[in-house]
Amino acid sequence: MSPPMSASAFLRALKAEGLTVVEVGDWRDHNRNHKGPWGPVHGVMIHHTVTKGSAGTVELCRRGYADLPGPLCHGVITKDGRVHLVGYGRANHAGLGDDDVLRAVIAEKRLPADNELNTDGNRHFYGFECENLGDGEDPWPKAQLEAIERAAAAVCRHHGWNERSVIGHKEWQPGKVDPRGFTMTSMRKRIGDRLA
Repeated sequence: MSPPMSASAFLRALKAEGLTVVEVGDWRDHNRNHKGPWGPVHGVMIHHTVTKGSAGTVELCRRGYADLPGPLCHGVITKDGRVHLVGYGRANHAGLGDDDVLRAVIAEKRLPADNELNTDGNRHFYGFECENLGDGEDPWPKAQLEAIERAAAAVCRHHGWNERSVIGHKEWQPGKVDPRGFTMTSMRKRIGDRLA
């Protein structure tokens, strides 16, 4: 069980992993903490945005929608490999998911199939939204995949977690498909190699 790192520690961890980080507005204090607690944290969740265009994607993830206010993640990873910090604290990214998956993440064991919506993921996961149309055809540039690897590894390194603490949204919530275009198995392998 881990308390979330401070915003400053989060920024330092990402930079120490070699990432180019863009701080967007009041990201350190932009959150949904009034809706419930953030923490203890147990893992990192990877998403795709179903958007095109970095500037609009970052603003959407910062602002959110009428029925889903932002921030929609902690960091937006654009196709050029930059990480744009849009919020820190509780964020509207994970939603309800499967408690069996959460237990597996905590134990850093193989994930079971997600088949329930009974656990608040916004409380327990760091979230990275990744700029991609999510159609299985939009490319994932090398710089972007490396940034996903580095960002997830940075959080894991800080908390002493291994790569099994990193999951895709599709592994948490039934019916979700993100991220589409690469496998979480291959991404976890990359993260594990970086942490070794």
